[in-house]
Amino acid sequence: MMSKLVHHGLNPLMGLPPLMTPKKPPPPLRALLLLPRSPSRRRATLTPPMATTTRRRPRRGSKGPNPDLSRTLTDCTRRGDAAAAMAAFDHAVSDPDAPICLSAHQYNQLLHLLATADQSSFPSPAAAARRVFSHMLQAGAPPSEATITNLARVTAAPGNPASAADEAFELVATMKDKHGLTPRLRSYSPILAAFRRAGDASKAYAVEAHMAAAAVSPEEPDLAALLDVSSTAGDADKVYEYMHKLRQTVDCVSQETAQVVQGWFRSDKAAMAGKADWDAAQIKDAIVLNGGGCHRLGWLGTGPWTVQRVRAGADGQCVGCKCRLASVDIHMEETQRFADSVAALALERETKANFSQFQWLEENKDYEAIVDGANIALYQQNFAEGGFSLTQLDAVVMELRGRYHGKWPLVILHNKRIAKLMENSSNRHLIETWRENGALYTTPSGSNDDWYWLYSAIKLNCLLVTNDEMRDHIFELLGSSFFPKWKQRHRVKYTFNKGKAVLLMPPPYSSEIQESEVGSWHVPMEEKSGDERVRIWLCIGRTGTCKQPDEAPTTNGVAQEVPPIEASNGVQQSLQEDKAESITGKRKGRD
Repeated sequence: MMSKLVHHGLNPLMGLPPLMTPKKPPPPLRALLLLPRSPSRRRATLTPPMATTTRRRPRRGSKGPNPDLSRTLTDCTRRGDAAAAMAAFDHAVSDPDAPICLSAHQYNQLLHLLATADQSSFPSPAAAARRVFSHMLQAGAPPSEATITNLARVTAAPGNPASAADEAFELVATMKDKHGLTPRLRSYSPILAAFRRAGDASKAYAVEAHMAAAAVSPEEPDLAALLDVSSTAGDADKVYEYMHKLRQTVDCVSQETAQVVQGWFRSDKAAMAGKADWDAAQIKDAIVLNGGGCHRLGWLGTGPWTVQRVRAGADGQCVGCKCRLASVDIHMEETQRFADSVAALALERETKANFSQFQWLEENKDYEAIVDGANIALYQQNFAEGGFSLTQLDAVVMELRGRYHGKWPLVILHNKRIAKLMENSSNRHLIETWRENGALYTTPSGSNDDWYWLYSAIKLNCLLVTNDEMRDHIFELLGSSFFPKWKQRHRVKYTFNKGKAVLLMPPPYSSEIQESEVGSWHVPMEEKSGDERVRIWLCIGRTGTCKQPDEAPTTNGVAQEVPPIEASNGVQQSLQEDKAESITGKRKGRD
């Protein structure tokens, strides 16, 4: 008969009776450690298996030494309640026996609330902001750029005396010397707007000069303010200057900016500005030098201007004046700098001897198009029988020759590709034909052929046939603000239809502000849909200034031919481009 063992220390809550007959081996050591020790021995404090110790996170809004005030300010910020925030501030600092020290963040919360306050519900926010800022300096809290910007913003707000704008400008202009802070665009914009409301052109120009010294570039709203204040002052030269700055900054203008532009050209001062005689050849040369979109040589013609809101045809012809819009390229000097920067990067990252040999290009400049051979030959070849398709590449070459009256393009291919292709007799014949006609350049071993086809297209100012979006690290190295514009103007995409190459040419015209050789202007307005067929343009010209479209416009000296098929397809092509990389209405080159 088995003896019964008494297990004295077992907790009944564990589901075991106080008396039991063991039928299993003794429990493992880990389980024994979980059992309570006998009363005669020191008891250990055990932590439940699932219990963890976590630090309680402070509630949002409890920044600084005064969490109650901070929570109140955060709540007021959410509700936009400047009055309650100032009441809390006054209460916090009113006790002389127990003065409260605020953090810089809390001061900034107050100033931001006051800068955005509705004056109908909280009168005199500027006075309150000055008091907060004074208390901040006395308390020794360090101001930030946001501190000064918010103070300047509330000081220069509508409804304040004209002298308040001067005070706001002084705050921003001295923030560097007094506080070691660098102003930003948002620091200047409210001040420009204030001087615009006051109609004070000279002070607005002083603000712009200070922006330039601080390396801050104005954007469309700021340029619209400068344009408007110049128009009000009747300063035709300044209006002309800001029209071109606007052209360099945005492609298409907002409705508000369009109203400002329209107001100037309908004014008496605009009718009197301009010259009756000019050197037509000089104007044309300047347009070519500037990429095809402007001459920058001043107002041409005299007399009243006519402003129409029109659309452009698929071929770029203005419905209003019948002028042909240009396909605008980057400035010739920018083109040269762009080519030099690509060459410098290539020499740095390639084997120097390899890319140096590409000076061959200097003696062989007569090409209308550069062809990214690998991109075309490998297009849609990711199937079992796919490979490097020389047939596709030849189809593109033949299509280009057909477009350019038998003229050969330049195909760029890596020499390892050529070595393999030459093993096939039919391929060998085609490659030898290309070589005999100067249509093939093989890049050396260890090189990246991307540098070669990109440099060729930029240097020769010609088309580049590739579906490469040019977004990888190589093109990021360029860091050029005009690279997207160059790509839009020069890249030719392609596809194939039953073995025949279909080339998608660049858009026949550019949707950006244009100044013609007869002094007329075309200003495109923002179109949210991106559909060029419905985009509205301001067509601005003097009576009898626009020629009939009897000749194609030129860009950098190259005539822009628009075959009927391309004209009909141009809109659809540009729509596809816009979906991928639209910069309409945005600052140029901020992609």
